[in-house]
Amino acid sequence: MYKKEKKGWLKHLDFMILDLVVFQLCYIVSFWILRGISNPYRIVLYRYQAIVYLICQLIVVLFSESYKNVLRRGTAAEVTSVFRYLLSVELLNLVYLFSVHQIYMISRLQTGLTAVMFFIVSLIVRQANKRRVLGTRKDSKGQRSLMVITSSRLVDEVIKNLSDNSFHDYFISGIILMDQASADVKEMSGIPVLGRGENILFYIGRNWVDEVFLYQPDNLPYPIEMVDSLLNMGITVHYCISALNENRWGTQEVEKIGNYKVLTNSLRIVSIRELAFKRAVDIAGGIVGCILTGIIFIFIAPMIYMKSPGPIFFTQVRIGKNGKQFRMYKFRSMYMDAEERKKALMEQNKIQDGMMFKMDDDPRIIGSEKKDKNGRPAGIGNFIRRTSLDEFPQFWNVLKGEMSLVGT
Repeated sequence: MYKKEKKGWLKHLDFMILDLVVFQLCYIVSFWILRGISNPYRIVLYRYQAIVYLICQLIVVLFSESYKNVLRRGTAAEVTSVFRYLLSVELLNLVYLFSVHQIYMISRLQTGLTAVMFFIVSLIVRQANKRRVLGTRKDSKGQRSLMVITSSRLVDEVIKNLSDNSFHDYFISGIILMDQASADVKEMSGIPVLGRGENILFYIGRNWVDEVFLYQPDNLPYPIEMVDSLLNMGITVHYCISALNENRWGTQEVEKIGNYKVLTNSLRIVSIRELAFKRAVDIAGGIVGCILTGIIFIFIAPMIYMKSPGPIFFTQVRIGKNGKQFRMYKFRSMYMDAEERKKALMEQNKIQDGMMFKMDDDPRIIGSEKKDKNGRPAGIGNFIRRTSLDEFPQFWNVLKGEMSLVGT
C-alpha cells in the first residue's frame, strides 16, 4: 500500500494552522496591552474583526503560495514570505473595513501592534516548526526503504538527485544495476550495490524494500514483466518518465484524458489560482482602461469626425484563444476609403513580401496632409498613432476576456 504525498496547501497544513493560531494570540495580547486583560471576543466589533482576520488568512493561503518550498527557505527568504503574507492579510482586511464603512471604528494602534507582534512571533514559530519537521525526517526510523534500480552510467546522477532532496520521508537502502557492471563494485555514491543484471528480483526478495525507484536508459523498452513481478511482491514502483524527454518541451504534468494517463508538455502550465489572479488583474485593468478611454474619447472623437466623418472606432476581426474570432477595437486613424487607396500605393510598400503594408508619410492617415515645421505629418491620425492612443479601446476587449494585459 502506498500513501500518496499531500499537495498544495494541505502539504503544509501544520504551518497554516500555526499562523492562524499565532495571529489570534497576537490579536488577543495586543488587546490586553491596550485595554487590559479581558476577553476581546465578548465585544461584538472585536469578535467580528477576529473572524475577518481569520477569513483573510484563509483567502491568502488559497490564492497564493505562501507555504510553497517553506522547508527549503532560508531565514532571509522566510522574512520576506512572512512580510508578504502579513501585508496581503492586512490589505484584504483594509478593503473589508472600507467596504463596510468601519475603517474609523477599529483601533489603528491595535492593528499595527498585532501586525508587528505577528511578524516576529510567526517568523520564530515557522523556523522552529521547520527544525522540528526536518529533524524528524533525518531519522530513518519510520521512513520508507527505497531501492534504486538503474544503469551504472546513470547511478551517480540518480543518487545525487535523490539525496540532495532532504525533504522526503524515505531513505535509499541500496542500488541494483540493470547492466553487468564489475562484480568488484560493492558501493556507489556511498550506497551499497546489492544486485546486478538478471538477478534483480532475487536480490529484492531478500532485502527490506518498501518501494523501488526505476530509472532506465531511454533506449530500453518499458520493463513490464519486472514491474508486474514487483507489484505482485507488494512493492510500490516509481518509474521515472522524465528520462523520456527531460528539458526538451518545457513544463510537464501527468494528467488523465478520457481513460488514458498522459504526460502533458507545455511551455507554461498555470494553476487555477494563477488564472483567477490573472483574470482579476485583467478586469481591474480593463475597468481603469475603459474609464481612461472614455476621457480620451471626449477629446479625440470630435477631431476624428471633423476630419473624416464616419465611425470613431475601427474594428478588425482577430483570432484569439483556441482559434476563437473576436472584434478588436481601436480609435480610427485612417480615412474611410483607406483600403481603396491602398491599391494605388502598393508600389511604395516597404514590406517586400506584401503580407503587410507600410510606407513613410502614408496619405491614408487622417490629417496627414498637415505638416509640422520639420515637414513631418502632424494630423490627428498621426498623433494618436505616435502616442498609441488609438490602442486604448482595446481595454474593452481586455474587460470582455478576449485579450489580456500580459501574456496569453
